[in-house]
Amino acid sequence: MDWALGGLFFVLGLIFGSFLNVCIYRIPRKESLLWPSSHCPTCNTRIRPLDNIPLISYVFLRGRCRACGAKISPRYPAVELLTGLLFLGLYLRFGVQKEVLAFLILTSLLVVISFVDIEHRLILNVFTIPGLVAGILIAGFVLRIGWLNALLGALLGGGLLIGIALFGELLFGKESMGMGDVKMAAMIGAFLGMKGVIVSVFLGFVIAAIFSLAGMALNRLQRSSYLPFGPFIAAGTLVYLFAGEALIQWYLQAVGLR
Repeated sequence: MDWALGGLFFVLGLIFGSFLNVCIYRIPRKESLLWPSSHCPTCNTRIRPLDNIPLISYVFLRGRCRACGAKISPRYPAVELLTGLLFLGLYLRFGVQKEVLAFLILTSLLVVISFVDIEHRLILNVFTIPGLVAGILIAGFVLRIGWLNALLGALLGGGLLIGIALFGELLFGKESMGMGDVKMAAMIGAFLGMKGVIVSVFLGFVIAAIFSLAGMALNRLQRSSYLPFGPFIAAGTLVYLFAGEALIQWYLQAVGLR
């Protein structure tokens, strides 16, 4: 590992995470990303450049606005740190190859979609539709899976979620999954192809099941509790990116197919 490059990827991730925070806050509220400049949502005071350094400013300000003392949401440093660690992890996993750029884009989309879904219970077309188009284009020019696999992956990802949504509605008598989840799965399929989206969605359901069972065991969740599924699909996709091939090989060996 080149530590200088690793540090560069981490710092870039922090910077991108700061921008993703702007997207997470402003886009669902239909606000401009460019105007007004960064400001405290409580007192509207413009945030000075020294108070807008990713992660560091939050620590030095002790999580409060310098002007009015209002508490700054911990989501801001969490997104910055998470994005920085993911960028670093992608560098460690793939090195400096053309594929890493595609996965940096996919990862950034997953972070934005997840945090918006957690806060607003929405997966917005403004993220998934451009992400779907970008995934298909990137697959054709950058990734090894190619155009056809990307298109089939998008159709398969969306189709899987539609099928699960319809089955859930028949089983429980109510909507169990929104079309935003469907479009998100299609976007992931465009980037990862058929095999990638199948494993990612499967892992997403496994992680969601573990989280739900743990929450009920700790009396934090009820059987009727609503959980946004976008973050779990994102988590499954990230597990696939970092360890998917190893998991597939382990499974094939475990069932005696390899």
